[in-house]
Amino acid sequence: MTQKTFFCLSGVVFSLVFVLHVLRLVLKWDAVIGGWNVPNWVSIIALILSGTLAYFAFKFKKTAY
Repeated sequence: MTQKTFFCLSGVVFSLVFVLHVLRLVLKWDAVIGGWNVPNWVSIIALILSGTLAYFAFKFKKTAY
């Protein structure tokens, strides 16, 4: 796997995570892990992290070999 392929694939995966967290917040979906209701602020943090990682993955794809 080349670096460009890796960065493109990781960018797509992180973008999907980003979109799912946006949908969770907009559509007010509940997230339950082991009986624990995950608060919305956790999705906000995950949204910021996944968006940042997707951005940098696509940015690094341009400069990869």
